[in-house]
Parts: sequence; structure tokens; C-alpha cells
Amino acid sequence: MSKYFATHHRVNFPMLLRVMGWLLMIESAFMLVPLVTCLIYGESDYMAFLITVAVTFAAGALMTFCIRPSYSSMAKREGFLLTALVWILFSCFGMLPFLMCSTPLTLSDAFFETMSGFTTTGATVFESVESLSHGINMWRCLTQWIGGMGIILFTLAVLPMLNHSGGMQMFNAEVTGITHEKLRPRISQTAKGLWAVYFVLSAALCLLLWIGPMDFFDSVCHALSSMSTGGFSTRDDSVAAWDSTYIKIVLTIFMFLGGVNFALIYKAGTGNFKGLLHNDTLKAYLRIILFMYIAFAVTIAINGQADSISSVTIDPLFQIITTISSTGLTVSNFENWGSFIIALLFILMFFGACAGSTSGGAKVDRLLYLLKNTNNELYRSIHPNSIRSVRINDSIIPPETVDKVIAFLCIYVMIIALGGMVLTALNIPLVDAFFSSFSCVSNIGLGAGVTGYGGSFEVIPPAGKWILSMLMLTGRLEIFTVLVLFTPAFWSK
Repeated sequence: MSKYFATHHRVNFPMLLRVMGWLLMIESAFMLVPLVTCLIYGESDYMAFLITVAVTFAAGALMTFCIRPSYSSMAKREGFLLTALVWILFSCFGMLPFLMCSTPLTLSDAFFETMSGFTTTGATVFESVESLSHGINMWRCLTQWIGGMGIILFTLAVLPMLNHSGGMQMFNAEVTGITHEKLRPRISQTAKGLWAVYFVLSAALCLLLWIGPMDFFDSVCHALSSMSTGGFSTRDDSVAAWDSTYIKIVLTIFMFLGGVNFALIYKAGTGNFKGLLHNDTLKAYLRIILFMYIAFAVTIAINGQADSISSVTIDPLFQIITTISSTGLTVSNFENWGSFIIALLFILMFFGACAGSTSGGAKVDRLLYLLKNTNNELYRSIHPNSIRSVRINDSIIPPETVDKVIAFLCIYVMIIALGGMVLTALNIPLVDAFFSSFSCVSNIGLGAGVTGYGGSFEVIPPAGKWILSMLMLTGRLEIFTVLVLFTPAFWSK
């Protein structure tokens, strides 16, 4: 009875710390990539990574092998707590190279940059990324690739023991979406399947970019940041630095795939195309892109910005895909396309792409739920005795799921508004404040005004960067995973 009470009524902190120790050792292994990169290019920043690897591995080893939990089970509360804390812990250790490199950042800047990477937001405090070492640029892009599919999801794939220690709770807390589908009987097999799709697509993108005008290093970095829909680049002008139609087309295709539910891609890869062809969310995703492209092309032409064929074909399509997928790469100064384009980008930023993808935003799935539920409510206004349900993919959605979607969207808007109001209190201009809050919650990283095209988030005061870092984490973990930690019910026995 005492063990049951302990398991079900008290947070298992020793087990949490032990799992986080395993995660830190995994992070230290990832840090070997930028360390080797520095050694290959003969850069002094290798010392920053060498120290960071040693400190991170040592901390992880101490937490893993020196802590002995009395029981190993973890329930839903441990799943939520571990998921939120791991992203913060990864950022705390992941920012160390930025503090010790040849172009050091302040504490607030380093944490912001690292959280921006892991949450695949893509907002940066560096005014010039071309002045950074190859190792630092590699680490920036690698943090996005790790966070794209998810830190916890990778751990579930490599640590099968978590199948019996709250693995499903952690999976549900981290993976984006309304409902989560297990592709295989065991959660670790599902995690391996999703990461396999992610790795294959990343490798394919890297190869295709390398065939073009990019060198191997730039190809790897842009494959990591684009497949994760993060948006960090190794050039100050982003993709526009190469002025290559080939690169724009390749990145557009793979950013689009990054916005598709990876479970659908996995099924298609195993020969099951039925779900891919009959998925309501994917159809809506395609329709939104088509509608937006027509609106963009017409507006660009009306505003006299159609100075070439690519300016009304590839460029607007690239900007639509990079925005809806929350990647945030840019090929031109989209602010010159007119205020209507900016308004359309707001809509794309808000809803993002499909659930189960690496994209940010509220997700197209929730837009479908909202529109179908609104249609039902309008019908019931005329026929009050009618009974109508929300149907997605020919399945009836439970009312409690629809209620949760509506609550999510309301809280999502309130968090954006609250973040913007707090930033204005720090003397940040009104438009910049609300756009920055919107951009970070949606994990897209685009700026406007002083943080916009050619600018960076370096101009935001330190307190504002900590606030935006919290907004990025809240948006990446889709609000409830973070907010539930601040409720008394979560901590009560």
C-alpha cells in the first residue's frame, strides 16, 4: 500500500533526475559534432566545446549513476514535469559554448539563442552569423535538428527502459498535435520510426543541396535547420546569399514535407498511401498554400514588385511555405510586398502546418476543428434541436476534444497578447513587441521593424529575451504542458 501511495501521489523526483542525467549525456554526445567541426577547420572554439562536453557529460553521469530511485515508475505528472524541465536543462548546458566562444554572448543572449535553437524558433541575437566559427554555426543548426523531432522522442527511441516509465505520457506531452497515434505497438518503436523518417529526409536534403551551389558544410547546416523547420542559416542574407532558384525549389519541397504529419510520411514510406490521400488536414494544408499563393502573386503584381518571373512564382511560394512551416528562412525583403502580405503572413504564422510535424503555430488541425464546430453552431442557431458532430477523416471527434481545441486557441491568443503587453512595458515599440511575442509563441522567429529583415533580436533588452524564451518554450510544448505546472492541482496529492 505504501509503494502504491508513493507511486501515485508523489512526484518521483529521483527518477526524474536520473532520466535527465541520461539526457545530458546524450546532449554531450551531440556536442561532439561541433567539436570535431572546430578541429577540422582549425578553430580555437574547440576549447569551448571540449569544456562543455566534459561538464555536460560529468553532470549527466553524476545524476544517472549516483541517484538511486526507490522505484522506477513515472506517471502523467512526471511526464509533464520531465518534458518541460528537459528543454530548460538542455538550453542551460547548450548555451555554454556561446558563453565561451571567440564571439561570446551575455547570459541572457546565450540562453535566448539556445532556446531559440532547441524550440526551432530561429530568432537570433547575432547581427552577423558569418563572423561566427564553423563550430558555433554547426551547433546552432544542430540544436534545431535535435529539437525539431523532439528531445524526449529521441530519448524514447534510444532508451527502451522508458517504455515502462512514463514513456507514453512524455510522448503525448512533447509531440505536437491534438491526438497522438502510435505507429507501432511499443512507444520506443514509434519513436524510432518517426526519427528514421526525419533522418532520411534530412540526409536527402543535405545531398540535394550539396549537388547545387552550396558547399558541404553549408549543405549540412541548412539541411539540419530546414528539415527541422528552424530557419538558422550560415549566411547573413540567409538563402538569398546564393541567389539560386535550384536551392529555393529544393528547400521549398523539404520545408513543405517538414510541415506534414510525419506519421503520414512514415505510413506512405511503408506502402500505406490511403491515409496520405484521404487525410482532411493534409488536404486543408494544400488548399491553404494554393489560396495564399494566388493572393501573394496577385498582390505582388498589383504593388509593382513583379520585376522577374521568380518574384511571382518561386519567391512567394517559398515565403508561404517557410512561414506556414514556421521555418523563417527568407529570400527577399517581404516587407516591401505590401501590408496585405504581412497580414496574410500573420494568418500563416498563427495556424502553422500540420500536427505531428516539426512546424510551430496552432496547427491546421485545430483550424479544421474550429471551422467545423463553428459551422455546427451556426446550424444549431437555426435548428436548435439538431445533433451534429465534428467529423475529421470520417471519424466523429469527442466533444471534450473539441472543447480542448477551443480552449487551446483562446489561451494561445491570450498568451500572445500578454507577451506583447509585457514587452511594451520594457519600452519596445508596439508593433515590434506584439510581432515578437507572436513570432516566438508560433516558433517562427520572423521579426518586424527593428527585429525584421536585416535586423536581429539583439535589440531586445535582457528581460525581454527571458520573456521571449519562455514564450518559445510554451509554444513548442503547445501551452498545456507548461501551464499545467503552474496549477495547484498538479502539485496536490
